[in-house]
Formats: sequence, C-alpha cells, structure tokens
Amino acid sequence: MTEYSQFAHVYDVFMEDAPYDQWVSFTKDICDKYDSSPKKVIDLGCGTGEISLRLANKGYVVTGVDLSQDMLTIADQKSQEQGLEVTWIKQDLRTLEGISGFDLAVSYCDVINYIPELEDLRNTFENIYHSLKEDGLLIFDVHDVEYVKNDLIEHTFSDVNDEMAYIWNCFGSEHPGEMFHELTFFLKQGDHYIRFDEDHHQRTYKPSVFRNILEEIGFVNINIYHDFNCRNEKQETFSERNFIVAQKQSR
Repeated sequence: MTEYSQFAHVYDVFMEDAPYDQWVSFTKDICDKYDSSPKKVIDLGCGTGEISLRLANKGYVVTGVDLSQDMLTIADQKSQEQGLEVTWIKQDLRTLEGISGFDLAVSYCDVINYIPELEDLRNTFENIYHSLKEDGLLIFDVHDVEYVKNDLIEHTFSDVNDEMAYIWNCFGSEHPGEMFHELTFFLKQGDHYIRFDEDHHQRTYKPSVFRNILEEIGFVNINIYHDFNCRNEKQETFSERNFIVAQKQSR
C-alpha cells in the first residue's frame, strides 16, 4: 500500500470533487437493505477523514485507520475543529490487528485497489472479518476492470487552481486492471511553486475474484452493486465503480 507523505498535504484539494456524501448515503442505504443498525464503524483507509467525520456527525462511533501518519494528523485536526470524537489508528490493512467488535467496516475511494496482490487481499479481508462482530457488514468499492482499461490507462489528467497544479499519467501492464500512476504536483508556496512527485500502484479485479476470496474466508450474503446504485442489476453496460457488500456469518 502507499504511505502518502507530501501528497497528504494536497490530498483534500486534489479530492475536492469526490462524492463523499454519496458514499455516506450509499452506506445508509445498504445498511437498511441488510436490516442492519450499526453503532461501531471502522473506516479502513480513512485518509484525511472526510468519510469518517461525516459518519461520526451522523452519530456513529467511528474508528479511522490509515497507513499514513500525515493523513491521520490532518484527520485529527479536522475532528478537533468540528468537535467530533473519532479514534484514529495508524495500521496497514494487510497486517491489521488488535481491532475487533465492529458492526460495520467500510473502505471507499479505491483503497482496496491499492492492495494489488491476491495474497495481500486475502490477508486484508481475513483481518477485516476478524474485526467484525457476527452479522457485521463489510462495504468496499473498487474500480471496474473495463473502466480502468478504457478511461484510465494511457490517459493523462491535469488541473490548475489557485493552490496547486498537477499532471497525472496512468500506465498499464500485461495484467488486466493493473495501473501505475505517475503524478507531478506543483504546490504554491508564497510567490513560487514547489514540485514533488508521487508514484502509485493499483490493481483491480473482476467482481467474481473478490467474491471468491470473501466466500473462502467465510463471508456470506455477498452482493455486487454499481456506481452508488443499491440494486444488484448492472443498469448500464459501463460502470466506473463496483461496490461489494459482504456479511460476517453468524455462528
């Protein structure tokens, strides 16, 4: 996984158009669909805390986990400014330990795509399984393989605003769904700009791959949704994000 450093300080500007409210609304809709009323929620790969804080503001007892201390520092500053109590923990999802008793685990905004190896994915889902109470829910999203192929790989993205500019190049490999991102940022500091570079590695898989791993671990009631749509059926031939929901089996 990527441990953001300098990127943490521009992340919120970079993600200013992210659909955070949609993720939170989708979470509630899925909980209603599963007849679940969670109290304790863990946000895995919480970044600077935007989703964690929205959940806390709705009354959930929230724990945010991230690998980046810089991200967590920013998240903690926000929670103090907003008067919201959130527990922030620095851990790698692949070796997550000492965390249990949650009714709901969420992992949004491509976090799982940052775990490209299948063995690491299995370890991550096993760790999440053990962190949940019986009947607890896991909800996460990943990019669709076709979206990666058609709309990300071999594309260049850029933007300029008053605070920063960036250039983002996305490259593929011989493995379907695998991406290598080269990002260059120019961050305004006074009357000049500071440049820094980030390299990110992601991979997504077809939903059936995730389903098989989850089933082998012991998750049940696994459903696939698309682009914030709470119906199972794929309404269009194209999806940007696949949402996968699974439940820890009661004994």
